[in-house]
Amino acid sequence: MKRAYIKPTLAVAMAAFFAVSCGTTGPKIISTPIESIDQQPLKNSELSEIELKGWGGSDLVSDTIPGMSVRKAYEEIIKDYKGKTVIVGVVDSGVDIDHEDLKNVIWTNEDEIPGNGIDDDNNGYIDDIHGWNFLGDTVEENMEFVRILRKLKPKYEGKSASDISAADKEEFALYERAKKEYDEEYAEVTRNINRYQQILQQITSAQAAAAEKIGKEKFSLEELEAMEADTPELQQHKALLVNIMSSAGDDIAAVEKEIQGAVDYYQGRLESHLNMELDGRKTGDDPDDLTDINYGNNDVDGPDPKKEDAKHGTHVAGIIAAERNNGIGINGVADNVKIMAVRAVPDGDEYDKDIALGIRYAVDNGAKVINTSFGKYYSTHPEWVMDAIKYAAKNDVLIVNAAGNDALDMDVTRIYPNDQTPENEEEIADNFLTVGASNFDYGSDLVARFSNYGQTNVDVFAPGTKIWSTTPNNEYEFLQGTSMASPAVAGVAAMIRSLYPKLSAAQVKEVIMKSGLASPQKVMVGGNSKDIRPFAELSVSGKMVNLYNALIMASKM
Repeated sequence: MKRAYIKPTLAVAMAAFFAVSCGTTGPKIISTPIESIDQQPLKNSELSEIELKGWGGSDLVSDTIPGMSVRKAYEEIIKDYKGKTVIVGVVDSGVDIDHEDLKNVIWTNEDEIPGNGIDDDNNGYIDDIHGWNFLGDTVEENMEFVRILRKLKPKYEGKSASDISAADKEEFALYERAKKEYDEEYAEVTRNINRYQQILQQITSAQAAAAEKIGKEKFSLEELEAMEADTPELQQHKALLVNIMSSAGDDIAAVEKEIQGAVDYYQGRLESHLNMELDGRKTGDDPDDLTDINYGNNDVDGPDPKKEDAKHGTHVAGIIAAERNNGIGINGVADNVKIMAVRAVPDGDEYDKDIALGIRYAVDNGAKVINTSFGKYYSTHPEWVMDAIKYAAKNDVLIVNAAGNDALDMDVTRIYPNDQTPENEEEIADNFLTVGASNFDYGSDLVARFSNYGQTNVDVFAPGTKIWSTTPNNEYEFLQGTSMASPAVAGVAAMIRSLYPKLSAAQVKEVIMKSGLASPQKVMVGGNSKDIRPFAELSVSGKMVNLYNALIMASKM
């Protein structure tokens, strides 16, 4: 895959001396942080498969790829130093705890006796050996605005603002907003289904016509270009296929499969996310009652025997802590970490209740870092989640949160969960770190085209484009999103807390934000070539997270 990036050179020579301590405060470091990455010539270079699979751990100086300098940190700072074991809570769709590259880093509740049906540790959860599943057998769910619309539709359908009492005006406004969102989303999804189906039909017809003309089902681009198109229709077919094969290669079937995947995705959205008739919750509790807590089970990889629904959470867990140097799979960012699986995110929008209780569960059971790779634009009980964030802060737990994938300015559009309210831009706690996604192109494409941003509401950026990590049943896959950037930073946070355990959650957040790499680059925002802004203006810190620099700063605090 061809990618453009800048090959940096340091203006100041790098020299470092590392003295590794065997104490409890982590390695003692005397070094020069990575800086001065500006004024570099842009070049085009092709990333090898190996480079692409490991780019998040690369070093901008030595590898010319804007990763987090993970390998450099291990080679020059961490070495053989063994810190304190850190528990990281992964609040997500579930985790395949039997995965070959994760099974040895899964948290085990030593105070619970497996399979005896008793809450041995009196934490409120029976047989929670590796975490808790707040979703039970729930998989498919609505978007939050669909749930809101379904609940309020009987009360407000057909009414205008003049019909509404003063006491109900706020609720009516929420209903109208949800209805508008639903109508727009439904129309867009339907258009996309029709569009991709038409494209698929065009490709199928073109391929069949070209195959008949050439005399074989499979043909090369060269054979296609040599084909005589003697009718206007065949000329159109040829032009379409030449365009596809020039960019995607000779495998037309793979292109058709990808387009069919898009059709299936949007049809799935109609059947679940936007389905007004679907009530996916199967837990038997009242999602609007925070005190109704006796629900869920200990099946942390979810109800699907194929574990397909645990793909997202398994990928996230691998980024954080896939077992390092075991000769298989990948190396996670963090070593000496245990993953606590908290299943609370369905295929659709999560419930505030599950997230609030999931955070509290992770805190109460020893997590020092929690990753929250999810988000939504409507919330019925935001106060529950905010109280959980405050609870985590009170107990010195850092929450690392994904910014979202809609190329939106979070300073303008509110996203949940967050640590701010519209009425007050001040953060409610000092333990919540929101992460945008960066790309492996060091240049105008440095910010991932899908990533949300915000000078007030996004704290840092980290690798989130084409990230190779664990997926269920001992598989590995490229996924992308701020969902992948967040666990990369959670891994950095875990390493800081492991090597420098005396630092508080607030101090770890400060280290991560201040130690990152600043860049003078002007970048495209939302993939819009007409919207070019300084990278420094897209987050609070204006920086890319860097493990090497973070450990240097942590050692001095």
